[in-house]
Amino acid sequence: MRVFLLAALLATTACTSSTHIRSSDPEARIYVNGEYLGTGHAHYSDEKVAFSRNNVVIRKEGCQPQYHTFRRNEEADIGAIIGGVFLTVPYLWLTEYKDHRAYEYDCNPASP
Repeated sequence: MRVFLLAALLATTACTSSTHIRSSDPEARIYVNGEYLGTGHAHYSDEKVAFSRNNVVIRKEGCQPQYHTFRRNEEADIGAIIGGVFLTVPYLWLTEYKDHRAYEYDCNPASP
């Protein structure tokens, strides 16, 4: 019974993954999947399944936006892997995002 409870606990905590996003320009606005998260740096967290893709747009007034993507396949999630041994379902979340990611942002003037 204790093993089942431990596996259930690991399964519920293993679903969430997060990453810290930083732009080289502290005035650039950061959007992930269309949602504004911050200026210069931001924190992103979700419960998406493994290998899900996220779209990042970095914008600054008067500059062309820059587009990036990242996937939830960058690091193994040990808790989900152990939970998956007992419950199978956590295998959907067996990977996580890197803790940090940085994007170089150069302001290329926007077309008139």
